Amino acid sequence: LAGNEMEDVIQELEHRISRLEGVLHLEKMITASGGKIFATNGEKADFRTTLKKCKEAGGSIATPTNPGENDAILYFVKSFNTYAYLGIKESLIPRKFQFLDGTRLSYTNWYLNEPSGKGEE
Repeated sequence: LAGNEMEDVIQELEHRISRLEGVLHLEKMITASGGKIFATNGEKADFRTTLKKCKEAGGSIATPTNPGENDAILYFVKSFNTYAYLGIKESLIPRKFQFLDGTRLSYTNWYLNEPSGKGEE
């Protein structure tokens, strides 16, 4: 495509994406923080299914690395009145957590005396 045609195509695609994002925001299916997009399909699933669905969508399970990202995940928890799985796991040291790939967490925001494993972390 010639320069102007390419610009028109890009502008049209940006417009369409913007409209889709608007609908998803209204349906509480998408939110953003720090350039990252957080999304949900609103369905309850186990951890393994959640990992699979995230991968199929071209993303990964949410792992908050700062307060803004934590708030983005909390938005879904509050909107759907449910819990959210995170992309972390307990390390070999009890009560210490790490990313799924084994690297140390750089951010946590646990309640006092949590995590306890009782679902209220």
